[in-house]
Amino acid sequence: MRERGFEIVEEYKDKGINLPVRKTKHSAGYDVEAAEDVVIPAYKFGTKPTLIPTGLKAYCKEDEYYVLVNRSSGPKKGFVMANSIGIIDSDYYNNESNEGHFYFQYFNFSDHDLEVKKGDIIGQVIFQKYLITDDDNASGVRTGGFGSTNK
Repeated sequence: MRERGFEIVEEYKDKGINLPVRKTKHSAGYDVEAAEDVVIPAYKFGTKPTLIPTGLKAYCKEDEYYVLVNRSSGPKKGFVMANSIGIIDSDYYNNESNEGHFYFQYFNFSDHDLEVKKGDIIGQVIFQKYLITDDDNASGVRTGGFGSTNK
């Protein structure tokens, strides 16, 4: 029985995408690589975050989610996640809008453009369990992909 893991989305099946791995036995995070070359422009007021595709989707149990986090070396290079962390619910997997493809969103706070090459480690995924309150009665159903929760 499958509990949690990664898969390559259809659009990237033939593009040499590597599934994330933990580097050590006690690592919490799975290192994720960029699926293609991307340039993150130096930040100026009004700059929108740059989305870096991973070519991946992830599945987990219904009472779990996964978190996209920056690497500890990222901010030293000016590489900062636009949303601090990304929380992705279990029902994002195989959604009708984008198959569950997850991206990392970054700003570049250095004084020059940053080049991300395909295969560069851009962040980590950490799987977690969540708890609900006694009076919880959520019954909504996901109707899309990225940013669709309140639509």
